[in-house]
Amino acid sequence: MPWIDANGASLRYELTGSGKETLVLVHESGGCLESYDEVVAELGRDFRVLRYDQRGFGFSEKARELTLDGVAGDLAGLLDVLKITAPVHLAGCAMGSDFAVAFAVRYPARVLKMAIASPNIGPTKSAARAMERAVQAERDGVRSTMKESHDRSYPEHLRALDPERFRRYQARWVCNSPASFAAQGKMMSTVDLTSDYPKIRAKTLVIGGKYDVMRTQEMARQVAKAIPGSAYVDADTGHFMALQTPRLFIDTVLPFFKAA
Repeated sequence: MPWIDANGASLRYELTGSGKETLVLVHESGGCLESYDEVVAELGRDFRVLRYDQRGFGFSEKARELTLDGVAGDLAGLLDVLKITAPVHLAGCAMGSDFAVAFAVRYPARVLKMAIASPNIGPTKSAARAMERAVQAERDGVRSTMKESHDRSYPEHLRALDPERFRRYQARWVCNSPASFAAQGKMMSTVDLTSDYPKIRAKTLVIGGKYDVMRTQEMARQVAKAIPGSAYVDADTGHFMALQTPRLFIDTVLPFFKAA
């Protein structure tokens, strides 16, 4: 997988598949482009699929400070360097949904449709703990935060669906840079996207996860109500839909992106 210098950072990316339109997959906090390993092949039958490691994560350039403007600018820069000038589709899960929204609001002419699973609304009730966890990760390493984080975000019955999938997820997650992980946590602890949702002009599908205790279905429904003309669907999934239930993710988002 190649790297590209975009918006002042070296970003690892992969562009695969076929089709006239491009679908961008935006990974979750602590994730990387491998977060979409189990869905990319099938999505690539109908779309050109772009996935990338965000600044600070995976094998992209690490960072000690991150901003939401910078996160959105990185994707814009990546599209520019790849000469993808036509509007794209966006899909994100968990914090990847937040970053997709940030891009759609800042670059509305560059987004056709957007599917967001487990989005956030309002300042999170756990913002203070998120800041504490960011400090803990920087001080004691990412592993020190793993059990608490995954006990909430990856419930036991979803682990049991495919134990090896969960093992791979944890093995990748714990390899994150403590400084970058902390930077993202500090950035997101103060973010409130509530005022951004009414500004979205792209056709949007909002997905609420039945087993997501961090960003509940009720929160997802509030997001759907705030986005003009959006559609909403409940799904038997958790906080990381594409990771935890890849087949369901494909079956939910692919018809939405393919529809006229």
